[in-house]
Amino acid sequence: METAKKCLSEIKKWHVVYTRSRAEKRVAVDLQARDVDCFLPLQKQLRKWKDRKKWVEVPLITGYCFVRISCSEFETVLRADNVVSFVSFENKPAIIPDVQIEYLQQMVSQSEFEIEVSRDTFMPGKRVEIIAGPLLGLQGELVEKHGKHNFVLRIDAINTVFKAVVPAENLTALPL
Repeated sequence: METAKKCLSEIKKWHVVYTRSRAEKRVAVDLQARDVDCFLPLQKQLRKWKDRKKWVEVPLITGYCFVRISCSEFETVLRADNVVSFVSFENKPAIIPDVQIEYLQQMVSQSEFEIEVSRDTFMPGKRVEIIAGPLLGLQGELVEKHGKHNFVLRIDAINTVFKAVVPAENLTALPL
């Protein structure tokens, strides 16, 4: 791959790969077996069938898996079963800042708030920071407010919006 040949740095950075449909968990297992540092955000959901209900872990962001790799590992990731390609911007694999991955890990590790994911494009708004609760320190762009407690925060790097129910007293506006 040309990208791997052009890169001289061995510093590991977070990237995003597209997976085949409904193969996110298999990709994560395959990449871990190849000693690739990966992160697949999962959340528990109650699924209903005719005869039963069951809590299952499902990917928070369908079709994506995050990998922390150096340039020399690009080929290894692309050879993994069910990996389609890297998410790219301007023909270069997108780099996700470490802090955004940490926030995402923090978001899925908590269980008090229900998280929804939307791929809609929203108009930019006020920057906010969560000042209390399990999402403490998370900063984002306030995109929508429904009632007193429902806020939409945008994480720009992967063009995905995370929607979390956060009490108003847990938010503060950031200076412009």
